[in-house]
Amino acid sequence: MPIASMTGFARAAGRHGARSWTWELRSVNARGLDLRLRLPPGFEALEGPARAAVADRLKRGSVALALQLAESAEPGRYRINTDMLDQVLALAGSYRGRVDAAAPRLDALLAIRGVVEPIDEQESEAEREQRQAAVLASLAEALAALGSARLAEGRRLEAVLLQRLDEIEALAARAAATAAAQPEAIRARIRQLVAELLEAQPALPEERLLQEAALVAGRADVREELDRLGAHVQAARELLKRGGAVGRQLDFLCQEFNREANTLCSKSADIELTRIGLELKTAIEQLREQAQNVE
Repeated sequence: MPIASMTGFARAAGRHGARSWTWELRSVNARGLDLRLRLPPGFEALEGPARAAVADRLKRGSVALALQLAESAEPGRYRINTDMLDQVLALAGSYRGRVDAAAPRLDALLAIRGVVEPIDEQESEAEREQRQAAVLASLAEALAALGSARLAEGRRLEAVLLQRLDEIEALAARAAATAAAQPEAIRARIRQLVAELLEAQPALPEERLLQEAALVAGRADVREELDRLGAHVQAARELLKRGGAVGRQLDFLCQEFNREANTLCSKSADIELTRIGLELKTAIEQLREQAQNVE
């Protein structure tokens, strides 16, 4: 299963009878799944099913979901408010003879507010359920399109992540090849320290000498950190190969990568090894920035 990005956009339109609508979905990075839903009046019943549909499809991301109603292309139905029209005509008649005016025209009468009224057609329960099902069907289309967009971005992310992992692996190999990381260099440092301690006055007990030598050996030997870096690279590649919602695990691995690079830099007493350690930290930070986009 491929990995997916948390970034994407999708739109889907639908129509049922005289009503038409459009779903718009936008998603960006987030630690968990955060849904912001905007519905027009009269569609509040869709909130629960819409949230469930998003949670079933997406695992992480900040998702903005909006339903927009479009104007109906079909003309509405109207009626004449005869009571109001009679009142207007009676009022006009009462002024006949007192005001020199022509008889009112029909178009002028119909233009008076309240004379022509739209007919509010009540939707039956069956029609409401059919319309709700149609709206949710178009939401499923929009979610499928968003999933495809996030997968496409995920393929690009995977290529970048693998490139960063190759870079980290190459830097770890360079660090292992430096003179400072070789066993002979470590032994030389220990011999030098022991010689200095033996010349110290007063002379140190043998037990203290062994403790100091072990402490220097532990600080000088970076092979353990390099081995763990190699293991983390392998674990990250296995996660990418497995796919799915592995973003949290990748983020945790990046913390482990950074811990090993920090330890390597703190142990280093060699300029070249320190330089490689700093390059490692840069590559790991770039890996972390990209991993935070993974679902």
